[in-house]
Amino acid sequence: MNERFFELKKEKQDKMINSALKVFSQYGYRHASTDEIVKGAGISKGLLFHYFESKIGLYSFLYDYATRFVALELTQYVEKDENDYFELYKQIVTAKANAMSQYPYIFLFLSKADEETEREALGEISERREKYKRIMNALRERADITVFAPGTDYEKIGHILDFTIDGLILKEVLAEGFRSDLFLEEAIEYVDIIRNLTVTGLH
Repeated sequence: MNERFFELKKEKQDKMINSALKVFSQYGYRHASTDEIVKGAGISKGLLFHYFESKIGLYSFLYDYATRFVALELTQYVEKDENDYFELYKQIVTAKANAMSQYPYIFLFLSKADEETEREALGEISERREKYKRIMNALRERADITVFAPGTDYEKIGHILDFTIDGLILKEVLAEGFRSDLFLEEAIEYVDIIRNLTVTGLH
């Protein structure tokens, strides 16, 4: 499936992918407009359906492509033996930044897909969504929690980090002139601040 799409030049592929990621991340499956997607991609609707057949075909492809792409970035940037809580988190953030350098809306799309309730969409992505969650959870489970001061609720620390980075992604991607390198620089600063406030021996 989608062999014809992958025969296109990479620049044209990415333009279509980025337009679809943006629209689906903003509106979810049901309310996303294929008219808006093709407008952003600079193609006709007929051409979009030539490659993906239908809106659900595009959405299914996009989710599969996004999760595979992120998994590949994680493999490249997260060291297999790393288990230091904050270094591991930084490596995950680095992988995310690199993914966003090519597809700025990829994590906003995945977050929106995580909340998806439309039956047609769920029928296509639910199995892969669970697989993606298992990949991310497996990374988190490697983290050494003994670095924290006694009595520290490390799960809440994790939530603080996630909320901070997710909020930063939202702010930076929606701003004009998104730069993944500047996002990464600021994200690492936040991770270091939280690390310095919570790790034993750093107070």
